[in-house]
Amino acid sequence: MSGEGDVRERLDRWADPPLLVLASLAEEPKHGYAITQDVAATMGVRLSAGTLYAVISRLESRGLIEPLPEEDRRRPYRITAAGASALAEQAERMQHVASVVSQRLGARFGWAGA
Repeated sequence: MSGEGDVRERLDRWADPPLLVLASLAEEPKHGYAITQDVAATMGVRLSAGTLYAVISRLESRGLIEPLPEEDRRRPYRITAAGASALAEQAERMQHVASVVSQRLGARFGWAGA
């Protein structure tokens, strides 16, 4: 039988690292360390270097982000039009789910969140 922590972990899929990296790069181009700092500060998720660079590689190979010329031995990345489109689609789905949840919790439990 799964504990409450296991359920919460499975429900935490919004914190998918590729989504967080795209969301960070939607603001402006950043290098790896700046991405991890932004994600931690704005979304409350800490990405390890190993996770971050695996995600960067995957997003780049899918054409969702692209590297920019190095600056002081740091490689910044920016989101592409395809990446922005994919992020917008995911954000729309997430907003829809959040809206449905808020309506149902409000109706059943009087919750006025979100």
